[in-house]
Amino acid sequence: MPLTLRSLVSDRSLDLSVLAGEANLDRPIAWVHSTELTDPTPFLQGGELLLTTGLALRQDPATCAAYVARLGDAGIVGLGFGIGLSHDTVPVGLSEAAEVAGLPLFEVLRSTPFIAISKAVSEAVAADQYAAVRRTNEAQHVLTRAAAGPNGFAALVDRLSRLLGAWVLLLDSAGNPDEAAPASAAGKAVLLAPDLDRLRSAGTVASAGITDGVDEVFIQTLGARARGFLAVGRLAPLDLTDRQIANTAAALLTLALEQSRTLATTYQHLRTGLFHLMAAGQAELARGTAAHLSGALPEEPLLVYALAGPVAARAAAADLLEIAARQPGKSLFFAEFGSYVVVLTGEGDSGPTWLSSLSRRVAGLRIGVGEPVGYGTLVNGYRQATLAAESVPAAGAPVMRFADLAGQGLLRLLPGARARGFAEALLAPLIHHDGDGRADLVVSLRVWLQHHGQWDPAAARLGVHRHTLRNRMRKVEQLTGRSLDAPGFRAELWFALHLLDETVPADPE
Repeated sequence: MPLTLRSLVSDRSLDLSVLAGEANLDRPIAWVHSTELTDPTPFLQGGELLLTTGLALRQDPATCAAYVARLGDAGIVGLGFGIGLSHDTVPVGLSEAAEVAGLPLFEVLRSTPFIAISKAVSEAVAADQYAAVRRTNEAQHVLTRAAAGPNGFAALVDRLSRLLGAWVLLLDSAGNPDEAAPASAAGKAVLLAPDLDRLRSAGTVASAGITDGVDEVFIQTLGARARGFLAVGRLAPLDLTDRQIANTAAALLTLALEQSRTLATTYQHLRTGLFHLMAAGQAELARGTAAHLSGALPEEPLLVYALAGPVAARAAAADLLEIAARQPGKSLFFAEFGSYVVVLTGEGDSGPTWLSSLSRRVAGLRIGVGEPVGYGTLVNGYRQATLAAESVPAAGAPVMRFADLAGQGLLRLLPGARARGFAEALLAPLIHHDGDGRADLVVSLRVWLQHHGQWDPAAARLGVHRHTLRNRMRKVEQLTGRSLDAPGFRAELWFALHLLDETVPADPE
């Protein structure tokens, strides 16, 4: 146990007398430091017992109060004041300020050298460090034996609970309890769900210290892809040694999970191969293998989901899908396919609601949903889902349905920056021409296209003679080098005008 001020002042050989802050004598001492500076705070780290004779300290109450405030802000645990040199007694102003601040202050007689206090503290710190190392080593042996024995996960969780005097939960990647000690701790899992989602999204090994409203809880991810979680909770927070023991358990659990990951990787490649077969129209050939691998394939009509985003987000989603696919009542198939995780589920199943909620659980995940399809048109559903996923806006709901996307028009399907660059390049000669004030080619072209190339209605809308409009359209052909008689070119111009809608003048009324 760390040396506390109470233990130190109870050492009769040191003959220390407490003058203030007795209520805080149970603070642990990290180290001891002696100084005569009136502001030693730049040289402190916090947790120190400070020793001084007050050589440079004036006795007036204001100076003493400021001195105590500085020390308190620096995080010292106590102040030892040596008398018989600079001061015959401890200044009254210092005692009063320390009492107000709750800073433990004790008197050190001249017969007690500071070195004696320093030795007592250093010996206690060394003993505490040795005890911590010994306890950690013993715990490592106990946990390793438990992990290597029958029912290793359960035995390890039980031993860890006993070693730390805490409840312990081993959770799968979805946050469901696999093992709990005691068994009642399984009910804690639901309280930890938001923090598990945050750690899962980190995409690397991560830990967190939280409170569940009653206990202080330490959570550690198992593996870089958060293949599981270890949660340890009790009323008092874990100290450094406790965390080292918990990390040992996490390392053993991670090793066991990673060993089983080889099989999971094989399944991953099999699922990808099966999706290739289904996309090639060989759903019946894939059906038998899929039944042994992850259950029966979903029934038609199918909804195809494309999950996009950073690698870590897709990996976290795949781990959650792996858990969900094993649950009864959830008919779904998923595969990691290129830069997407593709999910198939029946339109009438419970899968769609659960899948849409993934975007809230995994940060950075974008989800696209295709229109209902059969296995024979699976490729169409996949294309629709990927288009929808890539069209999810940077802000807003991270789930996009192809039906909603298509309803926004074909322009919404085009990559914004590239499409706008094309529009600017195509219309640049006309915009440059209009900028010289020679004619309104852009407005005239837009109105002419709106009237399907009919000269009289378009000229009437513009308020010009039809011959003037014809001359303007010939100028458009001259500047672009292409004929307006070509339907494809007209379509390109129409799209370009829409893409630059914000910069093109409005139609004349």
